[in-house]
Amino acid sequence: MEPIKSSELITNEDGSVFHLHLHPGDLADQIILVGDPSRVEMIASYFDHIEIKKSDREFHTTTGQYKGRRISVISTGIGPDNIDIVMNELDALVNIDLQTKEIKPEKKRLNIVRIGTSGSVQADVPVHSFVISEMSLGIDGVLRFYRDNETVCDTAFEDAFIKECHWTPLAARPYAVKASPELVSKLHTAGVTVKGVTLTANGFYGPQGRVLRLPIEMPTVNDEIARFHFNGHKIVNYEMESAAIAGLSALMGHHATTICLIIANRANGNASSNYKPYMKKLVEYTLDSLAR
Repeated sequence: MEPIKSSELITNEDGSVFHLHLHPGDLADQIILVGDPSRVEMIASYFDHIEIKKSDREFHTTTGQYKGRRISVISTGIGPDNIDIVMNELDALVNIDLQTKEIKPEKKRLNIVRIGTSGSVQADVPVHSFVISEMSLGIDGVLRFYRDNETVCDTAFEDAFIKECHWTPLAARPYAVKASPELVSKLHTAGVTVKGVTLTANGFYGPQGRVLRLPIEMPTVNDEIARFHFNGHKIVNYEMESAAIAGLSALMGHHATTICLIIANRANGNASSNYKPYMKKLVEYTLDSLAR
């Protein structure tokens, strides 16, 4: 196989990957992704030792040790488009020689957990709940740009969702991808976390059924999403990254899932007045789960 062209895998003058500004040795095998760059600092404050801190634009990285486990925390900013950047550069760091631009014959598998905030679509999943994505449903279209995406997707789930939620053909076809069962099991504690399907939107307002001044194409979609069930699965929450992480990880051979704090309940109209203490509890819970 010919080396990847420099125009396709751009590196910086110091040999680091273009957006993340990381070298292979900067990255741990256990990765926590967050949206907000300031949350990197908050999570890293729990580390026993910090090895590396690097940042460029919204992409901030800290690698360190927590209870003997080496962990990298990386901010992605908001949205599945940034996830496309982050996931490809993380995979390149471990599975492509950045100097020769040749794909390595032996592939490394990363463990990736996103910690985020989200809105519940189920009335019985209240504000401040912890939700683990055992499956993610992306309406952003990112995964559809990659060949063989259907091999990691649940087509029957997608077809049922399109039919029962009257999904407009003007939007991208949704894609449903299961998370890593190993990571879901590691993070789940009965009575502490809720497992379910997370819907990943490519916007905060119209794509999540919010109406301000502009009318939306599917005005009843949130009610239909809340009622939707398929093979024992129901959609629990909305956010903007998990499906792209799950889908690209599955195609690349990595393990991934998302754990979110519910900060708003779309079904009953409630929102947290101060979610930050609960986010700290979620971070502590996640770090301790990963360190076990």
